[in-house]
Amino acid sequence: MRLALAQLDPTVGDLAGNAALIRAAVERAAAQGAELVVAPELAICGYPPEDLVLRPTFVAACEAAVAELAVGLPVPVLVGGPHRGETGVCNSAFLLRDGVIAARYDKMALPNYSVFDEQRTFVPGEGPLVVELAGERIGISICEDIWVADGPAHAAVEAGATLVVNLSASPYHLGKGEQRDALIAAFARDHGVAVGYANLVGGQDELAFDGRSLVYGADGALLARGVYCAEDLVVCDVPGGVGEIAPLPASRDAELWAALTLGLRDYVDKNGFKGVLFGLSGGIDSALVAALSVAALGADRVHGVSMPTRFNLSETRSDAQVVAENLGMDFRELPIEDLRLAFHDLLPEIEGLAAENLQARVRGVLLMSLSNQHGWLVLTTGNKSEVATGYSTLYGDSVGGFAPIKDVPKTTVFALSRHVNAVAGREVIPVSTIERPPTAELREGQRDDQSLPPYDVLDPVLHAYIEERRSPAEIAALGLVDLATAQRIAGLVDRAEYKRRQSAPGLKVHPIAFGRDRRMPITNRFS
Repeated sequence: MRLALAQLDPTVGDLAGNAALIRAAVERAAAQGAELVVAPELAICGYPPEDLVLRPTFVAACEAAVAELAVGLPVPVLVGGPHRGETGVCNSAFLLRDGVIAARYDKMALPNYSVFDEQRTFVPGEGPLVVELAGERIGISICEDIWVADGPAHAAVEAGATLVVNLSASPYHLGKGEQRDALIAAFARDHGVAVGYANLVGGQDELAFDGRSLVYGADGALLARGVYCAEDLVVCDVPGGVGEIAPLPASRDAELWAALTLGLRDYVDKNGFKGVLFGLSGGIDSALVAALSVAALGADRVHGVSMPTRFNLSETRSDAQVVAENLGMDFRELPIEDLRLAFHDLLPEIEGLAAENLQARVRGVLLMSLSNQHGWLVLTTGNKSEVATGYSTLYGDSVGGFAPIKDVPKTTVFALSRHVNAVAGREVIPVSTIERPPTAELREGQRDDQSLPPYDVLDPVLHAYIEERRSPAEIAALGLVDLATAQRIAGLVDRAEYKRRQSAPGLKVHPIAFGRDRRMPITNRFS
């Protein structure tokens, strides 16, 4: 049969808009002779709908949208949406055929780890569903169903499926695509069935979905693959035909850059912001956010503000302007030295770290005022290393509505900055910005490594403590740092939890990111 996978970018809650996306994809697929179109998991409502599913009116509206979508479709379609059953709401796949809902499968494996908490909102289905269509016996599964060994997708094969389709919303993190490839290939080969895997694409709050929909033959051979980080329609004859196999990103940096760009673009556009605004300091983090913003939105929607005091070097002030000119974005300089001194006149007892943080808070006030006036979303430019250790000023440089590099360690910030220049074939981000020792410039001669270990030392320790959940003793045993340094870094991470709880949402690009992945108590005496 000719199978089409509709790799779509829906918006949570936009039922009419999502239905229109699905219908348009079905019509394109029908024109190419498709006999079945598979849309992603919960495509009618967007993923994840979270507690919207707990509203009966929302579920009823979704089911009505599915029934309306069924009318007039030229070919059979599998589409995901919520369904209220006798025991609760199910995460379901509806087979739309001949103008009606001809069958329904309810997801059986509900993930409850990492960013997933589907057991909070859904109840599991009770058994597999196999339908006959165009000479194939099609086993229907939804996302986690195929990740569980000997689970629901396996049960569909046991029930006689010759082709397994999977409606998926599999969030991105580095290396996730390779995991999916290996998983689907092994399932197809081990069970002797073809597999069509229709994955979501786009950004939704802190999650990015990278697409890369797949068709594997019964021998485990790749037959077709959707494009990375963009909408696509994957058409392939199964079990033995070959469709288009979209290329993969050329490098880890290219993969990460595409996901960050997609996630930022969708967050801004889906939430209706006219553009973005951030402090452009001349440092590498804000320079990278500037380049990312222009790539995502276009230069005319990106606004940078330099807000120097006497502590800002002429070199960084110059680099900020150079970055803006290289990118063609809007840029202004608003010196805040007089404001800083005015605050000190009002609060003469403020000194030391409190005086340093005051500068960042003045900048936050100016950025939020410009945001209110112009409808621009303020981006905070902190990286994962800073967010982890609390190396930021609450209500200062942490001010903003979205944190695009929140899950990007400082060492990766350097790598991505070089990647930006390599792709452009020129200095978009000045080499002087990349090579200058990182500094917050809140006092004379300040450098990050006066407060933190060097980033090439710090980042591996943070990875071990946060993502691998190793203790300081285990980190020291690995030889990354001595025990005292490991304990100090772990203490910084733990004490900064109250800051992170108040921080802007940001894109998840690693297996464990701050936010939905890692939920630690603020009040915590365990050491």
